Amino acid sequence: MSLKLSKRSEIPPFIVMEVMRAASERGRENKAVYHLEVGQPGTTAPRGVIEAAKAALESDKIGYTVAMGIPELREGIAGHYKRVYDVAVDPERILVTTGSSAGFLVSFLSAFDPGDRVALAAPGYPCYRHILNVLGVEPVCLLSGPEDRYQPTPALLEQAMKEGPIDGLIVASPSNPSGTMLGTEEMKALADFCAKHDIRLISDEIYQGISYGHPSETMLSHDPNCVVINSFSKYFSMTGWRLGWMVLPEDMMRAGECLAQNLFISAPTLSQIAAVAAFDCYDELEANVARYAENRDVLLNELPGIGFDKLAPSDGAFYIYADVGHMTNDSQEFCSLILRETGVAVTPGLDFDPDRGNRTMRFSFAASTDDVVGAVKALKAWKR
Repeated sequence: MSLKLSKRSEIPPFIVMEVMRAASERGRENKAVYHLEVGQPGTTAPRGVIEAAKAALESDKIGYTVAMGIPELREGIAGHYKRVYDVAVDPERILVTTGSSAGFLVSFLSAFDPGDRVALAAPGYPCYRHILNVLGVEPVCLLSGPEDRYQPTPALLEQAMKEGPIDGLIVASPSNPSGTMLGTEEMKALADFCAKHDIRLISDEIYQGISYGHPSETMLSHDPNCVVINSFSKYFSMTGWRLGWMVLPEDMMRAGECLAQNLFISAPTLSQIAAVAAFDCYDELEANVARYAENRDVLLNELPGIGFDKLAPSDGAFYIYADVGHMTNDSQEFCSLILRETGVAVTPGLDFDPDRGNRTMRFSFAASTDDVVGAVKALKAWKR
């Protein structure tokens, strides 16, 4: 018996999750593991969020919510934009999602048809490409490098447009995996270019709030009609709560709502109720960022002496992207070797750049400081 399988399911694995699985298997063997592979905060959800969840479990039936999200949370998110960016956002434009992953799916389905071409920087978050491919939308990788600070530019877009029209652009600031951020002028240049050429602009801002000497800036400051995707996973330290949000332009609001209704019904209700309290926890959240900064300093100070001396600027997020072409031409095997021989779990660059990622790798410093210091010691002892 041979049953049909969808060709749309034939996508590459999310390699960082494969690394995480291998690291977990090593841990089950009671061997030392230092988790520098996954972009997951080593901190818990804010105390106020946990207390709000406990209270809700005892007093609320935790049923469905409306697809757009509970009003209290949408108003809290709008208040966050006013407080942090001094940008007024109508709560009616906010769609609460099941993590940022649902936001990407809803935005791509709302904005693009099969056969459309959507540009994004390489290196970049691999699930952009994978989701677009599943939907029959062509991802157009802009091969950015150190000279572009691993970000898209109007020049790279113009080059891509020689091969065909570009219907959308995905930008991320801070970026995964490079940690680089777009400055005001770079953001404005991309927003103006997209407006001029009728390109739908989607801004991934899930690492906003985690930066080191570079103020966070939302693309809404330059294009109020862009699509913004954000999440409670990173700055708010709530990965497993599976909660994010979108700021939708008016022409996508109804489509976004209907897709959310049909695909997800609503984001997790308990998470929504609890997340309202997150906006009273800025002091705790800023303390988390201070710890990331400490971890970042440890790696930036120590990695060059171990041989990892070609590093991207780590302006924000909790990643350091390294060019390891002088050490290997097979980053996947190299990272596997490092895990086997040192217990340090790191992510090969192939996850982020299928064309050149065989010569790059990513370190995450979202884990505890003890993990980061332990990883450095293990790498020093292994140094080749």
